[in-house]
This record gives sequence, structure tokens and C-alpha cells, in this order.
Amino acid sequence: MTRDSDLTAAAEVVKSGGLVVYPTETVYGLGADALDTAAIEAVFETKRRDRDNPLSLGVASVEAALDYVSPSVTEQRFMQEFLPGPVTVVVEGRDPVPDALTGGRDRVGVRIPDHDLARELLERSGPLTATSANVSGQPSVTDPADLDAEIRTAAGVILDGGETPGTASTVVDVSRGTIHRRGANADAVEDWLETHSA
Repeated sequence: MTRDSDLTAAAEVVKSGGLVVYPTETVYGLGADALDTAAIEAVFETKRRDRDNPLSLGVASVEAALDYVSPSVTEQRFMQEFLPGPVTVVVEGRDPVPDALTGGRDRVGVRIPDHDLARELLERSGPLTATSANVSGQPSVTDPADLDAEIRTAAGVILDGGETPGTASTVVDVSRGTIHRRGANADAVEDWLETHSA
């Protein structure tokens, strides 16, 4: 497998409005241009996911995230501490983020995978949808061989990064001190919130 050519092909699929599957440090993700409403709709359609259940925004770095979200000082401090990593941080979105991604909400989950292949793709493609590469209700995928037929058919490129650990990211709203989903690093996130709460 020529990694560089696969990354180039995946980035081109994203830029043309298509879907890709990519590995993260948690599970495999289903990626599409997170700023393109039609591409986002294709993700919802492929996953058979409820439109009221928002998707997260995957970016390559905290600095890149600041083009799309407006975190408070405390939220940014948290992001610098935990990202890249298996944590999704819910913060205020900015104008480039479409309502289709957030279900019309003002806030959006930011995900910066701690996985070289994922971040290399994000650097080339720009923001991607960060959602598990499975049909809603089915188990998350840790090995590309286990992808649902619908996902495999819909994806223009599948980046194979080997088996992933499988524990979902922890989803946290720092401003409210709330953990929406306990996953990887949940205890460390909880400790940080207790230490930094107002």
C-alpha cells in the first residue's frame, strides 16, 4: 500500500463531495467535507442516522479548529491539554459550520484524532465529519474488514490503518462541566473539570 497516494486519493474524494473511511485512535470514522451540506447529508443517509443527532467536526490541530469554533479561554486551555486525543469537545461554532452538521445547534463537537494517518488526511482535506463508520445501531468498526456493506459501497476510499482500540471518545461540554459520553480518558477529563470548575 502506498500510503501517500492513498491519502492523496482520499483527500480528492472529500474535495469532490464524496465519503471516505479513515482510522482514528478510537474506531474507524466516516469522513466527508464537514463544510459541505450535501456531503454531510450523504453521511447521514449512509449511516441511516437521525438528522437531529449532530455530527462532530474533525480537524488536524487546535489551531485549525479556531477557524471554525470560538472556544472560551477555559475551553481552549482544555483543548490544548487533551487534543489531539480521544476526546470530543463541544464548543461554540462559527459561521463556516453548517446547520446540517450540528442539527441547527449553536455548538459543535470538535475532534482531533491522535492518529497520524487521520491527521495527515485532515491536513490535506480540511475539516471532516467525525462519526463512526457504521450504520446507526450497529457496532463501531475497529477493523476495516468488518465495515457494513453500505459503508463500504458508499466510501470512495478506505484508508486501512490496521486494527484500532475500539473505545469511543469521551464527549465533554467544558463550559457546563458536563460529560455527555464517557469513553477513553473520561477519568482524566472528569479530574480536569473538577480542578478547573468555577
